[in-house]
Amino acid sequence: MLTGVREQLGQALFRRVAGPGGPATRARIHHTPGPRWFGPDRPIRTVHGDASMFIGGLTALLLQSLHPLAMAAVAGHSGFRGDPWGRLQRTSTFLAVTTYGTAVDAQQAVDHVRGIHERIRGTSAEGVPYHAADPHLLGWVHAAEADSFLRAHERYGARPLDAAGYDAYVADTARVAEALGVTDPPRDRRELDERLTAYRPELRATPEARAAARFLLFQPPLPLAVRPFYGGLAANAVTLLPPWARGMLWLPRVPVVEDLAVRPTGRALTRTIRWAMTPAREA
Repeated sequence: MLTGVREQLGQALFRRVAGPGGPATRARIHHTPGPRWFGPDRPIRTVHGDASMFIGGLTALLLQSLHPLAMAAVAGHSGFRGDPWGRLQRTSTFLAVTTYGTAVDAQQAVDHVRGIHERIRGTSAEGVPYHAADPHLLGWVHAAEADSFLRAHERYGARPLDAAGYDAYVADTARVAEALGVTDPPRDRRELDERLTAYRPELRATPEARAAARFLLFQPPLPLAVRPFYGGLAANAVTLLPPWARGMLWLPRVPVVEDLAVRPTGRALTRTIRWAMTPAREA
């Protein structure tokens, strides 16, 4: 009976993040022969294959929204409200292909995304033009994502890496970032911290960013029965944000509650996701 529950939960989670074609896509990514960008021992495989990504992904979206031009591009072109699961599935597939797929498939995925970025242009509500292929804007999106995934794995990962391992993770992500058009991406954690700090003067919470935060945290397109589960993930995503980012988004910190309730809940939820998505024969 427990095995059946595990399989049902794992399949439901996988369908959400991978879409109806997920099983076929997973088989192609992992079983197609050929050289890969990253070998089986690389830290990027450890981080991106862990259940902590469920929390880190939400943190990344919240942090990325604080760049007005990045948020304007998302609000104007991504369809995150009308098709949030589609966007999640496309993002998770891109991460899987570039992390685990063949070098040929990884390059094709990058080329596809670059083609989309090239077409996305517009003007923010303040009248500032933006272009999704701008290397500086791509650099912010990459830095926010890498930092969020790293912090989530450090806190909730099944096997957290040491300092050298997380430096190597940042170096691995730089390989993908460069392919996407980022100029001189950070290659260790110190450089990543410095890059995030360098973007700080450009960041602020626009009305679109706060609206996106409300949507992600309080209005998810989910059945009522699973909202408490999602709420636990979302609360932990907020705790990973830098204090200055939380302040911008009007997300106050409650230390005692976070330490005694939120973080333990995050650890329990990621353990549950990990258990559900690991085939029983591998347990």
